[in-house]
Amino acid sequence: MINRRIVLAGAAALAFAGSASAEDWKAKYPEITFAVIPAENGSGVLERYTPFVNYLSKELGIKVNLRVANDYAAVIEGQRAGNIHIGYYGPASFSRARLTGVKTDAFVIDVNSDGSKGYYSVFYVLAKSPYQKVEDLKGKNLGLVDPNSTSGNNMPRFKLNQMGIDPDAYFSKVIFTGSHENAVLALAQGTVDVAANWWNAEDDSNLTRMLAKGMVKAADGTPMKKEDFRIIVKSDLIINSPYAYLNSLPDDMKAAIKQAFLDAPQKDAEAFKKLSDGKNRPWQPVSNADYDKTIELIKFVDNLRKKGS
Repeated sequence: MINRRIVLAGAAALAFAGSASAEDWKAKYPEITFAVIPAENGSGVLERYTPFVNYLSKELGIKVNLRVANDYAAVIEGQRAGNIHIGYYGPASFSRARLTGVKTDAFVIDVNSDGSKGYYSVFYVLAKSPYQKVEDLKGKNLGLVDPNSTSGNNMPRFKLNQMGIDPDAYFSKVIFTGSHENAVLALAQGTVDVAANWWNAEDDSNLTRMLAKGMVKAADGTPMKKEDFRIIVKSDLIINSPYAYLNSLPDDMKAAIKQAFLDAPQKDAEAFKKLSDGKNRPWQPVSNADYDKTIELIKFVDNLRKKGS
């Protein structure tokens, strides 16, 4: 007969085993690297993510180092090499990583203020310009973000293809600006005539976040307002960005990382709010399969490039 003493002994043994298991992965991984895609300038990313990385270090009981990647490919290659343990991707860059054999698994997804888990790619022009539609921009300069950006390259090319437009032939120049912020600045300063960017809602976009910080000025130095920009194209909904960890990490370590992200809004509300200027709801679990449609999108764009080369 099973008595209370045996049950308690068994529970204690399980608790000890769990504790020992945690210590095992912490001994193997006393430090890990968390890398972030360059959606804004380096100092902006540091300011935004440092409080959360501090929270993550405390919660996991190991040192978490923040790395601001130079470009989207750097996160992909860093995870491929095993040097980046947790990566914050765009949907297309995560899909590219999976498509090219990187052993990485999405575990949580950004959630917008309205509860949706998607965003849009838009084409901005200056409101003072004569351009009302893409057809008005033939022979002008197009500003894209990064070859592996969903809203800054893949979706814009997909949308233009639907309109029967080959951007590399249609525009005078197609310029990769390197970040969403740089694309807005290139448009504001007249380097490009139209720029692709991400957009969640009227009050939540890369543009509105930059304007709130006073970052956007015209070529003559005049501060700009939301009314100084016009959207001429808006894409279909794109699934939100995932956070992904290396598949090779111990299962209990991955569980601890995922739980730390899910607990962040309660355990360190200020650090969590800073990531999205208070716009996002708590993260929700996500799986690799949720990005299958995005893999199809980048395959489509790859085929377009092959046809054009």
